[in-house]
Amino acid sequence: MTGDRPTRHVVVMGVSGAGKTTVAQGVAALTGLAFAEADEFHSEANVSRMRAGVPLDDDARWPWLRALADWMAARHREGVSTVLACSALRRSYRDVLRQGPPRVDFLHLDGPTEVIRERMSVRAGHYMPASLLDSQTATLEALWPDEQGVVLDLRLSTDELIVAAVERLGLPVRDVASAAPAEPGRQP
Repeated sequence: MTGDRPTRHVVVMGVSGAGKTTVAQGVAALTGLAFAEADEFHSEANVSRMRAGVPLDDDARWPWLRALADWMAARHREGVSTVLACSALRRSYRDVLRQGPPRVDFLHLDGPTEVIRERMSVRAGHYMPASLLDSQTATLEALWPDEQGVVLDLRLSTDELIVAAVERLGLPVRDVASAAPAEPGRQP
């Protein structure tokens, strides 16, 4: 493939605990878009820093963001549409992601910090401690008017968020009777 087939690339963005992964996986299941979790692209050094409660600086983020843009660009060249769960907190970070495929749509899951903090306090198995939420909230820049995307209230149910995302972004729903399930996880 040379990327001649039209593809769609969606980044489900927001602070840690907003529900990015769950919504992105749901969008992938409903549409057949290839799913990736941006956290899986972090270096061991980045993961260690976050586990220790130390926020990443931009020097640690740039290679990670370039790897994500490269992953989307490679899928585009294959003619494969994608959905990526990624914080994408700043405009400059989203600018790097946009350097991958020809077009990237952002889906910002936004809502009260208290709701997110509560979610983070009960989730298990994630290296991002709730103590970094304030750092992420301070870093977050809302989508600019010239950025392609939509904002959804993360207080909606997961099913409502997934359906609203697909509808608002105009993503095609796959025929579930004849399609295989979306392949979760990072693709090579």
